[in-house]
Amino acid sequence: MPRMPKRVKFRKQMRGKLRGNATRGNYVAYGDFGLQSLDTHWISARQIEAGRIAAQHFLRRQGKVYIRVFPDKPISKKPLETRMGKGKADTDFWAARVKPGTMLFEIAGVPEDTAKQAMARIAHKMPVRCRFVGRRLAV
Repeated sequence: MPRMPKRVKFRKQMRGKLRGNATRGNYVAYGDFGLQSLDTHWISARQIEAGRIAAQHFLRRQGKVYIRVFPDKPISKKPLETRMGKGKADTDFWAARVKPGTMLFEIAGVPEDTAKQAMARIAHKMPVRCRFVGRRLAV
C-alpha cells in the first residue's frame, strides 16, 4: 500500500518550485549506508514503495531499511480528453519533494557490499540519479 498522509489541512496544493540543494535530511542519520539523490524531482508514493519492496526482497529479512522521504504533496491531474476549465482536478497521486542531496533510503545491519547491491536495486526504481553513501563519523 503506497504511503500518504492520514489527513491534510488543505486538499489541493500549488505546484511550487524546487530550487537549490537539500539543507535538511541530507546525511545518513539512522542506518549505516544511504542512497542520496543527485537531482531535483517529485518521487511518487508508488515509486517509494517499489524501492522498499525491491530492497526488502533482496535483503531477505536481514538488516533494516529506513525510508527517509514521505509523500506529502498532493498532485492533481485532469482526465484525458477533458476540456479546460471546470476547476482544479482531484488528487491523482501523492509525491515527495526531492532536492539534490536528499537522503532517500538508509540500510542498517548488513555488510557494505550487500547494502550497495540493495541500494542499486532501489536506485533503478527511482526517477532521479542516486549515489551510495556511508555514514560520516563526527569528529
